[in-house]
Amino acid sequence: MHKALNYLSIARKGGLVELGEEPCGGAARAGHARLVVVASDASDHTWRRAKSYVAGTSQQCIKAPFSKDELGQATGRSSLAMAAFTDPALALAFVKALGESDAYREVAEELDKKSKRIRQRQNEEKAHQHNKRVGKKRSAAGKKD
Repeated sequence: MHKALNYLSIARKGGLVELGEEPCGGAARAGHARLVVVASDASDHTWRRAKSYVAGTSQQCIKAPFSKDELGQATGRSSLAMAAFTDPALALAFVKALGESDAYREVAEELDKKSKRIRQRQNEEKAHQHNKRVGKKRSAAGKKD
């Protein structure tokens, strides 16, 4: 199995991907889809629909080099035409596993920015929770006598 398909399988097991056209559309409309993946042998209608889901947003859409059967096998289904990653780190790992072709470079850069931004927010939230419990430490110069 291709490494990218392993990331899709991990995302499914972790609940970090929506499978099928309707769930993908719902995730994209809610702004939760980070990357919409369409099978290479999916119909033109499916491809246009996936692009319309992410149109006007910063969400990404790619046509994967895998057939519907290959995507389905990775997710425990008979076939799968469309999937939407809701986790930017797994979406980035999926795109990087596809290879460094020009077609995916722009998508990978955008996902990398999103992933770093989310990681920074998580660290800030963690520091905030710690400061609420323990109190923010002041420097010696900042203390009043």
